[in-house]
Amino acid sequence: MRIKIKSDQNPHPVRLACLPKALLTLIALASLVTQISPSSAASASPATPVNPVIKYDIGYDIVSPVHALHGMVASEQGLATQVGIDILKRGGNAIDAGVAVGFALAVVLPNAGNIGGGGFMLIHDVKSGKDVALDFREMAPMRATRDMYLDQSGQVIPGKSLYSHLAVGVPGTVAGLSLALNKFGTMTLSDVIAPAIRLAEQGFEVSPHLASILDAERDHLGAWESSKAIFFKNGRPLLAGEKLVQKDLANSLKLIAKDGPQAFYQGSIAKKIAAEMAKHQGVIGIDDLNNYKVIEREPVKGNYRGYQVMSMPPPSSGGIHIIQMLNMLEHFPIKEQTSNSAQNLHLMTEVMKLAYADRSEYLGDPDFFKVPVKALTSTAYADELVKKINADHATPSAQIKPGNVTPYESDQTTHFATADQHGNVVATTYTLNLNFGSGIVAAGTGITLNNEMDDFSVKAGTPNAFGLIGGDANAVAAYKRPLSSMSPTIILKDGKPFMTTGSPGGSRIITTTLQTILNVIDHGMNVAQATITPRIHHQWMPDQMRAERGISVDTLRILELKGQNLKISPAMGRTQIIQIGVDGFDGYSDPRNPDGKTLGY
Repeated sequence: MRIKIKSDQNPHPVRLACLPKALLTLIALASLVTQISPSSAASASPATPVNPVIKYDIGYDIVSPVHALHGMVASEQGLATQVGIDILKRGGNAIDAGVAVGFALAVVLPNAGNIGGGGFMLIHDVKSGKDVALDFREMAPMRATRDMYLDQSGQVIPGKSLYSHLAVGVPGTVAGLSLALNKFGTMTLSDVIAPAIRLAEQGFEVSPHLASILDAERDHLGAWESSKAIFFKNGRPLLAGEKLVQKDLANSLKLIAKDGPQAFYQGSIAKKIAAEMAKHQGVIGIDDLNNYKVIEREPVKGNYRGYQVMSMPPPSSGGIHIIQMLNMLEHFPIKEQTSNSAQNLHLMTEVMKLAYADRSEYLGDPDFFKVPVKALTSTAYADELVKKINADHATPSAQIKPGNVTPYESDQTTHFATADQHGNVVATTYTLNLNFGSGIVAAGTGITLNNEMDDFSVKAGTPNAFGLIGGDANAVAAYKRPLSSMSPTIILKDGKPFMTTGSPGGSRIITTTLQTILNVIDHGMNVAQATITPRIHHQWMPDQMRAERGISVDTLRILELKGQNLKISPAMGRTQIIQIGVDGFDGYSDPRNPDGKTLGY
């Protein structure tokens, strides 16, 4: 007897004797099921064979987001994300989870997560019905002066605003996270810090990604014994698979959990930070820490194609310029141009140039300088700016000057997001500035200190570490907050949360966040696809359009013909994004950081 087993590759009969017993059993069962089918049992006539239609192509998505019903957390480190999800599962709200993630990242993402830096938190609070922008940006110390980074001939002293104790601004993270929890959370500070303490005390395995960063910052960290004691082993940076244990940081976190922010700004931690400064000719004293204040600000708001866009106001430049660029882009058929077409990328680049030119002139700390927020975010001003855009050819940056707003006036950072089933949404971006900030750990605290003073314009017209140029609006002054590009953003639809996003990346934060918004709203991408799509960046000066790999060579050639000065760049930004819908939450962590993770429940 023969059974014919046919395929495209093998149409020939196969002898039963050649087959294993298990396969013979399956064949027999399959034959029996075929013979006793519902159609043959119901009819005396022979069953007509039916070939089922198998549909393999059931959707257009190339990559799918994480989906959950009750809540979601997205951050740049999976251990911190898990901390946030655990808080939500215990009944905490999005603010509780956000604060817990912030403290956890200070342990498990030591190059950017911090309690020795500062940042911004945007909160959509259901209970109060308020949208709040918390400004816990670092401040210049009382003894800071305008020319503190210049030599006698008025030239910038290399590295002084980056890798010395004079580079450190008064940290704001502990005050900011504590205030958020106190006003909008439901849990105690000791509850939300407890996971971070465990991670610091017990340690965690260094990932290949973190190991590569530690190796890249070998000289930076190796300059300070207090830093080497934590991040080095046997005279070299920790390797992948080795454990990073931070006992001093755990002790500092325990003090904060017990005594609140007073431990950091007035207690033993403050005294150790001040002693570190005094030992190395820094200018931060106990009074500077005592006098630090978080500021509650009104978010900047705009509208784009029926969505309400809400982001961080000054001293962030991000929110203003995201809204300003969206106002300009609404004049163009972005959807019809399709994502990353030559015309689409050209128009985005020209819009970016105009916005960043304004950044150089009009943005600074609003407590020291009148920032024309209303003008810069007005649609009337955007109407005038788009008249300067040539759809066929790039305008050289040298020909672009900051616009006249008078008629309209009335790298390394990290971002994380949380959302809960009640409708609360939190978007937070905080930073040490560059990887590991100043590289200095305040002895006895385990706290890595920022180098945020470089975000001031240390000399008018001189680029900072990210190539950004500023003027008097962002000059150094005592207790002033440096200008930032951090752009935590929440988007509403009909007054309800629709999406939250943001990114690290220095000057690229603003354009990264912009493109993510366009990918979802204009191009209809899910949040995963919106995240992985290649990005571009232009910041007016230098006159250079940076592009990630993955944009077609044909498109790049057309852009060059339009006069764009192209440069293929390393990956830009690392977004964390959550979308909220009637069926739950969709989220995604940017694979540009392999340690990032989004979780829901």
